[in-house]
Amino acid sequence: MKTKRNLLIFIVVILLCGWLGVFVDRFIPEQPKGDTLGMGIWLVFPLLTTILLRVFAGDGWRDIGLLPNLKGNIKWYIVSLLVYPVITSIVLLVSYIFGWMDFSDFNLDALVSVFAGGLLIQFVKNFFEESVWRGYLTSKLSSLKVNDFWLYFIVGGVWGAWHIPYFLVFLSESDIFSVLPVNRWLFALIGIVTMICWTVMYTEIYLMTKSIWPLVLMHMTEDALVNPLILGGYIKIAQGKEFLVSPTAGIITTILYLMVGLLLRTKRKKLEREVLKNGRESFPFVELK
Repeated sequence: MKTKRNLLIFIVVILLCGWLGVFVDRFIPEQPKGDTLGMGIWLVFPLLTTILLRVFAGDGWRDIGLLPNLKGNIKWYIVSLLVYPVITSIVLLVSYIFGWMDFSDFNLDALVSVFAGGLLIQFVKNFFEESVWRGYLTSKLSSLKVNDFWLYFIVGGVWGAWHIPYFLVFLSESDIFSVLPVNRWLFALIGIVTMICWTVMYTEIYLMTKSIWPLVLMHMTEDALVNPLILGGYIKIAQGKEFLVSPTAGIITTILYLMVGLLLRTKRKKLEREVLKNGRESFPFVELK
């Protein structure tokens, strides 16, 4: 009962905090673009809420997933580091073969430099994010034995809905058009669907490792690589092909990430069967559901 109550509080705060930020910004018109007090409120409130719930509402800290749990899980750390670069490379290769992207401005050395330069700040940022989305929301729902597909839908839906004020207000139109040629409302809808699909692989790696660190690395890699690739103008997608091969939200791209997640689920289910057959000591971080 306590867990359900706290989850409800958490979700309500998540859905409202961005709009509180939008409201605050209306009273402070002169602020740096993309770095407003309202955006700060939107970014900080999820983590602050989880801290308050853990300290004052009885959630505690045992399930936050701070231990790396490296034993038997190194391969999932490697998967976490490689999944975004590999899928992005596949999408770029397909687009090159079919002429769906213009690579005339592509500069690998410059992209690698931008990627390396962004890793540290993205690591810190995504430690805080993954403490919320996997370390709290996924962990608490999993403790309630929520069905896998409901787990993906709820976590991905809340994660996506948290971004709605960002999509509709904070994000610039130029950044939206660099990803997809759509209006803000359609972009928000596509963004939520994309995050639900991404959530499958994030959830599966978390359930197998019981640690947030692989997800921090995966999220870090996505933010440091995929976003600069598009926003930095290294590629230009042919008109009409954005919906297919946008490295962030294209149909092909999203299907590939969903396939990775479902393959990971198949692997986890196999591990669970082996736990039942051979004993938990063989797979101490696999959770039976």
